[in-house]
Amino acid sequence: MTPRLHRLGHSAVRVSTLAFGAAGIGNLFTPVTDDEAARAVDTAWEAGVRYFDTAPHYGLGLSERRLGAALRARPRHAYAVSTKVGRVLEPVASAAGDDLAHGFAVPATHRRRWDFSARGVRRSIGESLERLGLDRIDIAYLHDPDDHLEQALGEAYPELERMRGEGAVGAIGVGMNHAGPLARFVRESDIDAVLLAGRCTLLDQSGLVDLLPLAAERGVGVVVGGVFNSGLLADPRPGATFDYAPARPDVLSRARELRTVCERHGVPLRAAALRFPFGSPAVTSVLTGARSAAEVQDAAVLLGRPVPDALWADLKERGLLPAGVPTPRDTD
Repeated sequence: MTPRLHRLGHSAVRVSTLAFGAAGIGNLFTPVTDDEAARAVDTAWEAGVRYFDTAPHYGLGLSERRLGAALRARPRHAYAVSTKVGRVLEPVASAAGDDLAHGFAVPATHRRRWDFSARGVRRSIGESLERLGLDRIDIAYLHDPDDHLEQALGEAYPELERMRGEGAVGAIGVGMNHAGPLARFVRESDIDAVLLAGRCTLLDQSGLVDLLPLAAERGVGVVVGGVFNSGLLADPRPGATFDYAPARPDVLSRARELRTVCERHGVPLRAAALRFPFGSPAVTSVLTGARSAAEVQDAAVLLGRPVPDALWADLKERGLLPAGVPTPRDTD
């Protein structure tokens, strides 16, 4: 498939509408083989994906190593890679057990240490470049600085600015699950992008209140992750999770109502969930995690499905979406 690339905010970095989230190939929750990881990345490429997101946190560096290996034969100018800073990896004297306490089925060979200092940022980027086998990072995100906002703004962000000036980093972003602190970064810094997880979805539109209009006004690109709210909007069944916890009965009921209305219009709920963020002009990409070729192909096909305006109007009329939510645009 011929990729369609879009400029990310006011940076020179160009990204695809669908982005590949590489936590899964870092053995998120369960193991993935090297071959399965490579096939997932290859399938994403064949589907037109040219933006790949990873982090040192994902599998204690395994995600970065596998992603770098899978992209090594691809033309470097043809794709964008983002990774993250804020957690540095410290080797342990002897690995004991696994890393499942942090969500990853890998040996506990390292421990994570929060570090938003200038030195920590430069170290993190250098180690990510080595694991990825790259000479530059297209997008560097400050990763979950919720409890470190002052250091992230005062030390980490200025260091990324210096690295952007040196050419080691193409664009600077911040990735969080909360819209409020991201809006602060948009107001108080010259970031290029935000990665907003779980707050621009069919079940949670809090990112649309302040952050996304502000990003559109300031020319900051928005990448939306967590469109399925950790699973509920992919399959609203008993026991499904919403924001990584079992969904409350009222939230599960609402998700099922959303599915029923979508099906009346001949649209899978997952397709509507993937398209929803594109109501905001600031949104450039939607990022979905994938651990297999089948999951990548599924996301690509669903994002390409037509979604009639009548569906969005119906959801608003039934009170399942706020009346003021903009109608998502076509992603073609």
